[in-house]
Amino acid sequence: MTEEFAKKIRSLSLQMVTRAKASHIGSALSITDILAVLYAKVLRVDPTQPDMPSRDRFILSKGHACVAVYAALAERDFFPALELETYGQDHSNLMNHISHKVPGVEFSTGALGHGLPFGVGKALVAKKIQADWRVFVLLSDGEMDEGSNWEALMFAAHHNLDNLVTIIDYNKLQSLTTIQKTLGLEPLADKLRAFGWSVKEVDGHNHDQLNQSLSSVPWELGKPSLLIAHTVKGKGISFMENKVEWHYRSPNAEQLAQALAELEASNA
Repeated sequence: MTEEFAKKIRSLSLQMVTRAKASHIGSALSITDILAVLYAKVLRVDPTQPDMPSRDRFILSKGHACVAVYAALAERDFFPALELETYGQDHSNLMNHISHKVPGVEFSTGALGHGLPFGVGKALVAKKIQADWRVFVLLSDGEMDEGSNWEALMFAAHHNLDNLVTIIDYNKLQSLTTIQKTLGLEPLADKLRAFGWSVKEVDGHNHDQLNQSLSSVPWELGKPSLLIAHTVKGKGISFMENKVEWHYRSPNAEQLAQALAELEASNA
């Protein structure tokens, strides 16, 4: 079940961030359900052959939320789960922003606005060589403040990259405050359609909606697909949900115990 997969990702992510005294647990929790569906149902990947030429390419542009991807990859057996305990330590491949040194990771990201331009390039190459693999890019909503993303959106539509799927983690919070107070994005869907993309909106924590949408791309031939996933920052942990401070705060031992107990008691 993808719900159990998501619960495991959340648990491992919380433990990694607490152990390393790291940040961005709120961001990781908001994308967990998206990752669970992608890695369990959608992506054509093989843990025994991480560099398989025919694999789908997944790019986490919001690289600061890397613990959730590391957890998903470990659960899919791309590398031993024991290695998660090295997250954030000196000389570990499991860096605090996602690293291509980790099996299953396509591209190192950290500075925002780089993942989509890179993904567009990958999708263009696939078209040129007539390969059937797809490119999935997961963006943050705050990242949509970056001009590089809007340039990439125009380029992808111009080149009819219907092998490209972009997902926006729309949790409405960034860094220090809300999206609306920082730089409002609405009407986001209308803007993206005007840029030539096929656009859908879903509840980013509803696994059925996510699976139905992501398993049926492209939605329109000749157009790249963009899924706006409405999410909750810190999803699944009551004292973290919709709290901007969990962009940077690290849980202490007591908070970790409370969070893990909440997860254990939850239905999903």
